[in-house]
Amino acid sequence: MRLNRRHFLTVSAAAGGMALGLRATAADGPSDVGIWVVIHPDDTIVVRIARTEMGQGTLTGLAQLVCEELDGAWAKVKYEFITPEANLAAKQAWGSMATGGSQGIRGSVVYIRQGGAAARAMLVQAAASRWNAPVGDCSAADSVITHISGKTLRYGEVAADAAKLPVPANVAVKDIKTWKIAGKSVKRLDTVEKLDGSLVFAIDVKLPGMLNAAIAQCPVFGGTLKSFNAAKIKTMPGVRHVVKVDDSSVAVIADKFYQAKSALARLPIQWDDGGNGNVSSADIAGFLSTGLGAPATGTGLKAGNFEAAFTGAAKQVEADYASPFLSHAAMEPMNCTAKYDPGAIEIWIGTQNGDSALAAAAEAADLPLAAVKVHKHIVGGGFGRRGRQDMVGQAVRIAKQVPGVPIKLIWSREEDMQHGFYRPVTMARLRAGLDAKGDVVALHARVSGQSIAAFAAPATLVNGSDPRMFQSWSKEEFGYQSIPNLLIDQAMRNTHVPVGTWRGVNTNQNAVYMECFIDELAYAAGVNPLAFRQKLLANSKIHLDVLNAAADKAGWGKPLPAGVFRGICQNAGYGSYSAAVAEVSVSKKGELKVHRIVAAIDCGNVVNPDQVAAQVEGSFAFGLGAALFSEITIENGRVAEGNFDSYPVMRMEDMPKVETVLVPSGGFWGGVGEPTISVAAPAVLNAIYAATGKRVRTLPLRYADLSHA
Repeated sequence: MRLNRRHFLTVSAAAGGMALGLRATAADGPSDVGIWVVIHPDDTIVVRIARTEMGQGTLTGLAQLVCEELDGAWAKVKYEFITPEANLAAKQAWGSMATGGSQGIRGSVVYIRQGGAAARAMLVQAAASRWNAPVGDCSAADSVITHISGKTLRYGEVAADAAKLPVPANVAVKDIKTWKIAGKSVKRLDTVEKLDGSLVFAIDVKLPGMLNAAIAQCPVFGGTLKSFNAAKIKTMPGVRHVVKVDDSSVAVIADKFYQAKSALARLPIQWDDGGNGNVSSADIAGFLSTGLGAPATGTGLKAGNFEAAFTGAAKQVEADYASPFLSHAAMEPMNCTAKYDPGAIEIWIGTQNGDSALAAAAEAADLPLAAVKVHKHIVGGGFGRRGRQDMVGQAVRIAKQVPGVPIKLIWSREEDMQHGFYRPVTMARLRAGLDAKGDVVALHARVSGQSIAAFAAPATLVNGSDPRMFQSWSKEEFGYQSIPNLLIDQAMRNTHVPVGTWRGVNTNQNAVYMECFIDELAYAAGVNPLAFRQKLLANSKIHLDVLNAAADKAGWGKPLPAGVFRGICQNAGYGSYSAAVAEVSVSKKGELKVHRIVAAIDCGNVVNPDQVAAQVEGSFAFGLGAALFSEITIENGRVAEGNFDSYPVMRMEDMPKVETVLVPSGGFWGGVGEPTISVAAPAVLNAIYAATGKRVRTLPLRYADLSHA
């Protein structure tokens, strides 16, 4: 860990904000200037990061915001992670440690900027006091305080004095228009460590005397462990222990992971399937289909009288769509290292929520929170999966059975693929009525599928309805609210398969359903798909501006090479607005090639343009891979796919050129990591129709017959 805990003595949270308590700082050592900034005598600036870094660039963006308000020299900036136990001891002074929902920056921006501004004020005050001068006669820039007389002091020279001052409250932050560091494309702070191999992910942790564990969990969700015969494998090379982890899993502990995995494969295990051993994907599909015409379990948007307007419409259009379960398939499989000693537990983990990891370890160890120490590592892929802490509880329960020895638990790729919290399976039925002029007079969207809230947090259901199932279709997000007769509702259909957040969650499926259907309506009306959307979005400038930005950059309406066709879509989610144009070709035999994607995003304010562009490109790799190739299916109650041979993801040869258009309108903070995933699939699906005249309404695309005359 980078965090040097001697910096931290005592911190407390003030109502409505944060305040730093007493500190002690060595005159020749680093100084805590507030709780976010540590300054060394050589002017090195260490910015503390509470959120998780998992490749999205959050730590660099947060450091930019702090350094901007600090008026620090960016070349001198480094970072360190706050430990969950330090945050706990400080009564959550560093705020939320959760990273998900594209909240890493936008959820921290207010107090992060104030922390940097407060540190700057303290440094300027310290310099003014040394000069016996008014604060107003001093200014700061590039880690130097300058007096109106021309004399200067470096931050490192006054940091120790500044650390003794009280942290000012409500320090004004800069006008975004004056930014010099934030808002610019600076290099990421973690790149060098990744390139030279010095960055240690949780799966790379090595400790003296460490043993390794492999786990087997009941292959049928909801099933239990009946028995296992440890004697059959105890003499295998390296095997030290065979332990029951909980009611549904068993682990083998060995000197090396391969030894543990090999022995586990030969361990005789009997499972109880819990009554779900005969469930298949076909059964689940049949179950969801009953929700398409059944009474709604919840209503989102409603305006006018849909049924009356639909019945009286000059033209009626209907279509059903379906999306499968999806795995997170992070490159770094689930893992956690734990060391248990009586009265204490220590873990090494890559997690999207350090506070939750600490709580999970305490619960599994049956110890108070204060007895837990968490080493929080940069994550090798999260996508929502590492918001869950199941691997923490398992590692701790294993370590408790071998006290004093660090145990590294690693899930095999198959275990990782077959025991996730999957993106929910859903279906949708959309109906619309057009008048004689081709205008939409009625629209109904019914989504039937599994609820994350019902599985993970039933208390958050609202009158039996899951608001998350309406993502992108809420009053704040839905751009087509000019349609006079509108109805969006849901039919919850829960299965035995565990579900959870998957980068973009329901935003992705709902965008496919709505934007492909809007495309169908455009063709039914005989109107260009762009012009059709422009008319529907006429009362929603922010949606329209993003749509037009993507269309303009892509050259919508301009000639394309022979055999290449365009598709377009737009969507909103996670506080941002996105649009995309896809250019594809489809051979007569049905071979699809996605050549180019132009994506536009308005996330309000932009901290690092290059990182936003990288996030957009990464989101298309993730979203297109899912749309083209990926699917989790259920056979005999269990996941059929076990590795990347049966669960393919995007490969370099299939990745199109992605061009990002930033349309920051300012005035708000939107997310970046998830919004543009939602426009990946519908843009391609709409382009496929333009190329072939065939509508693909069920994903993934690899099963679709795209052959055409």
